[in-house]
Amino acid sequence: MRRLIVALIITAICIPSLILAEENFLEAPIIPGAKVVKKTETRLELKINKSHDEVVAFYKSALKGLKDVRYREWKKATYIEDDSNRPWHSITISKPEGDEGTTVVILKDNWTWIMGTLILRFIGVFVVLLVLFVAMSLSGAVISRLVKRFQVKEEASKG
Repeated sequence: MRRLIVALIITAICIPSLILAEENFLEAPIIPGAKVVKKTETRLELKINKSHDEVVAFYKSALKGLKDVRYREWKKATYIEDDSNRPWHSITISKPEGDEGTTVVILKDNWTWIMGTLILRFIGVFVVLLVLFVAMSLSGAVISRLVKRFQVKEEASKG
């Protein structure tokens, strides 16, 4: 009898979590009813027969409360980007043209993107420093010429 009660309690605890378990890819939620078009270790492409706005609403509610998630509205897609340390990097939700379904692409965070961003920032710092150096050199040359002219005029007026 005790074993039956323990088994029922364990079942009662486990079944709701199995029923409510949401499918995900790299810890990013997958919209229910979506058809997998292409799946690799780093990319999942889905097609769903829902409007773009419905899919965006699903992802906004599924990702609600997550820190460092950014939403960008582009002309042909909505781009959701994770600026934190989650396994997924971005979710792109296309705006369908005509009767075709909405396409959702989930990408894994990768070192290529991370290193590319760091290299661009590194180069950007030196470009800014170079521009400041050139601007200060030009202003120094102009100011020194103006000071020399002023001194020459001042000496000519004295003598």
